[in-house]
Amino acid sequence: MSAAGLLRRNHPRINQADLVMVVVAGQIAHPIGRTNLYRIGHDGVPRVLPATGGIVLNQRIGDRCVGLAGDHIEPGVTLHNNQREVVGPRNGPNQALLTYACVGNRAEVIGGPCRGQQGLVTGKHGGINHILVDFPPEVLGRLQIGDRVQIRSCGLGLSLLDHPEIKVFNCSPALLKRWGLREQDGALQAPVTHAIPAAIMGSGLGKNTVWGGDYDIQLFDDSIRERYRLGSLRFGDMVAIIHGDTRFGPIYRQGRTTIGVIVHGDSTVSGHGPGVTVLLSGPAQRLRPIYDPQANLAVIFNLRSLPPARNYLPLTARRHADLPRAVAIDRHRKMIAARS
Repeated sequence: MSAAGLLRRNHPRINQADLVMVVVAGQIAHPIGRTNLYRIGHDGVPRVLPATGGIVLNQRIGDRCVGLAGDHIEPGVTLHNNQREVVGPRNGPNQALLTYACVGNRAEVIGGPCRGQQGLVTGKHGGINHILVDFPPEVLGRLQIGDRVQIRSCGLGLSLLDHPEIKVFNCSPALLKRWGLREQDGALQAPVTHAIPAAIMGSGLGKNTVWGGDYDIQLFDDSIRERYRLGSLRFGDMVAIIHGDTRFGPIYRQGRTTIGVIVHGDSTVSGHGPGVTVLLSGPAQRLRPIYDPQANLAVIFNLRSLPPARNYLPLTARRHADLPRAVAIDRHRKMIAARS
């Protein structure tokens, strides 16, 4: 095979020459506390847990995202642009940061003791409207709340020249080239760690776009969670949402596939769970996920090796699993009786 043929096989052709690179920036965001500190779980239990924002020192890309003593944990660093412009919407600068930055873009600290250190954009978290950035542990420990981080954004307008029916969102050219995408029999194969039924997707439904956010995987059904190995999800995992169509906002549609990346952690709250920032969406016969346990941003960008795979229980499931077996069975029977 010619060199040109090998290049095409290993890297799907994109409209690289048409893309525009724009610098955007934000500040490391402080965690936000609610007036009511308790979050009521889907099991009716109130909990006070760490949540979004700040610098998470001991969780980063490649680590588990299920069963942590936290709610919507954002690994690494979260960015928000707090500036205001004279004209335009009040949240205009942060909306631009949220939209322009793409997974796989490089980030650079431009203020504070870590000035000049490099990081990687790993996702977007809607609702709280944060950009997530991974830095090495030695950098995380020296960063400060409020430090400015600048991103060379590139990815808006990206398209696959030989697969126009597959739409690209929130994805940098660097990620597409390193991911391991393969063309075979007219379809694009994308390595993923998990396949997820669109029927269990929750928070984020109802949006009219997937630019600038994510939508969540609900983990509340024990049998579905076990069947699809969802307790082993990690931050940075590439995952396929089967029968998920996200071209104009996330919906359920048979014959469609969406592929995205896990960006934030689990939640006890109804409708919520690990968040997925969308990267690709297309017809199932044209966009085909293939299983690869190493399909994680940590490996794709050589950030670190993955810890050994383990299956974790969400906090709400763990409460029942920790009960003695006889007590758990009795409680389950009483619950069924109460419903009948």
